[in-house]
Amino acid sequence: MTIKPLLDRVLLKATEVEETTKSGIVLAGTSKEKPIISEVVAVGPGGFVDDHEVKMYIKEGDKVIVAKYSGTEVKLDDQEYTIVRQSDILAVVE
Repeated sequence: MTIKPLLDRVLLKATEVEETTKSGIVLAGTSKEKPIISEVVAVGPGGFVDDHEVKMYIKEGDKVIVAKYSGTEVKLDDQEYTIVRQSDILAVVE
């Protein structure tokens, strides 16, 4: 089963960021807040949303920063994804 975003939606997968404290302790993913850097898995086709044309400039494979509590979380095949609008993406990480 696959997830295909519609209109201006983008499917994101959180990146595993291993963080180490100043004292050398590695923080596990569950002990941290929700990561804000994600990888784009799929992108909707764009189109007209609220009578405005939306062109998709985000592409699959991009690393992006999203607002902390934005989007809808979805779990498929034991993998967690987040679906957000393209306008919820704050920046592309290069």
